[in-house]
Parts: sequence; C-alpha cells; structure tokens
Amino acid sequence: MVTALPRPGRRALTAAAAALAALGLVLCWLLPPAGERAPSGRVTLATGVPTGVYARYGELLKQDLARDMPGVDLRLTRSEGSIDNLRQLVSGRAAFTIATADAVAAYQVRHEPGADRLRACARLYDDYMQLVVPKNSPVRSAKDLRGLRVGVGADGSGVQLITRRLLEAAGLDFDRDIVPVRVGIDQMPGQLEHGDLDAFFWSGGLPTQAVQRLVQRFPVRLVQLGDLSEGLHEQGERTRYYRAAVMPADAYPQAQDGEAVKTIAVANLLVTTDRENAALTFGITRTVINSRDAIGHEVHAAQNVDLRTAVFTDPLPLHTGAREYYVSVKQ
Repeated sequence: MVTALPRPGRRALTAAAAALAALGLVLCWLLPPAGERAPSGRVTLATGVPTGVYARYGELLKQDLARDMPGVDLRLTRSEGSIDNLRQLVSGRAAFTIATADAVAAYQVRHEPGADRLRACARLYDDYMQLVVPKNSPVRSAKDLRGLRVGVGADGSGVQLITRRLLEAAGLDFDRDIVPVRVGIDQMPGQLEHGDLDAFFWSGGLPTQAVQRLVQRFPVRLVQLGDLSEGLHEQGERTRYYRAAVMPADAYPQAQDGEAVKTIAVANLLVTTDRENAALTFGITRTVINSRDAIGHEVHAAQNVDLRTAVFTDPLPLHTGAREYYVSVKQ
C-alpha cells in the first residue's frame, strides 16, 4: 500500500526536484562539450598595439575568462594588427586572435601559410574607419590628402590594408601621391599633435581610447569617408566586407561638432585554427558572448557583440567547439 505524502511534503519534494533540475542546467552550461575534461594550461591571445581597442578588449576578456575557466591562464601578446595577428596564429605563437574580415579574406586570397586552417569563434564588433586631421586642416575628403604626410598604420595591420583601398577609391596612389608614415595608433596621435603628421587613418571600435585622449588635449576633426563608398566597391570582390556606416555624433563630440560622420565599417572576428581543442574553444566562445555587457562598460564597441549575429563569420567557417556552443544555447 502506497501512502500519499502530506501536502507540505509534496511541496518540499517538488521544490527539491526543481532545484536539482536547475542545478543540472547550470552544470550542463559550465561543463565542456561531449564530456571532455575542463581545459587548463597557458593559452595565448594576440591582440594589437597597447593603446588600441584589441588590446583593451583582450585585457577585459582575460579577467572574465579567469572566472569562467580558472584552469586556463590566458596570456596576451601585442601585434601590429590583423595580418600580423593571423601570422602569429598559424605559426603557433598564439592560439586565438582578433582580425578584421577583410584581412582574413586577403590572407586567404594570397594563400599565406596556414590560411586553410583558420576557423572562427564569433563575429565581434565592427571597426569604423577614422580619418583624423587637425581642426584647422583644409582636408575635407581623402581626395585632399595628395602630397601630405599621412599615418597609414603599421605594416601587417588591417589599418594599412583598408587605407590602401580607400586611397585607391580616392584616386590616389599609396606610394606616390602621399607621404605614407607606417606607424600604429600608439604613435600616430602624438605625431599629429606635434606636427609630424598632417592626417592619420585608424580602423577601430568606437570610441578608440587613443583617439579619445587626443581629442581631449588637441583640437582635431574627423573627415567623412562616405564619398568613397562607390569607388571602394568598384574594386570588386576584395571589398565586399566593407559597408557604409555612420559614426554617431557622440563618438568623439569635440571632434565632430555635434554631427554624425559618414564612413566605412568592417566586422572583427575572433579567430583560431582547426588544431585548437573543442572544449577550450567552446568555453572561450561562451565567455565572449556572456561577457558582452561587462566588457561593454569599458569598451563600448563590445556592446555590439550579439548571439544572433555572432555566427556570421564569413569568410571563415566556425570552429567545431564554437558551433557546439551555439547549438547548446539554442536547445
């Protein structure tokens, strides 16, 4: 004979079952896929120059990853930018990195070493192309840069890649029509301020700290690049990763006189290779998505990391571990 539990007992049993179910969901979320052992050991992420968005994003991601995967020791290395990052990745000097979609495509088209091994974890935020000049400069378009000293980004940077294409769209030859100064965002603001540059190009999330600091101490202006959209896309397949965009008026208020600025944007990808462990890639992808709001407080561009768009990683396929993560959150 089965004796029915009294009502208070049934309620307690139901509550306990619900708690166990919730605990099970939490454990499923925390554990690596397919019952693999939790990842551990040293992992390297190649970022960028110290004052760029990549570097700050990497620092904050390192903090969140220490909480989510305490067994993983994430080390950050600097680089000259996207192309340099990809070379560090395929050489084994880094396990993960950030690179713009156009730089990844260029790396593939040139059949650089290891291009076929590249895999994506997530689409992150967009980089906005920024052309910065002194406030009193006569430059109103990239077409006006002829004969000027222009910061174009370091060799191996995504900045220089897109700068070359923008200058071509403006009808200018990179080597003959300007004086290209091949330095990164860690040096360009200071050189502009001290009169060693007439202008500089930068591709980064909004706002970029180095540009923000320059605006606060030296009068500058952002030059629109919207007039180059048509010429850019006439260059064919290699420019399909660019889109027309608008920098909002509050990106750098003092440099924009309260007005939005038309420009060009390109997506950033979190990239790894097919040799990386699926459980590790699963965990890092999870942290990237879940840390959006926390990182976004300091790196505003990170607020645009979104689960719905993170899977659109063209021109790269998703890594197996990243794909397992996205499947897990849709169940």
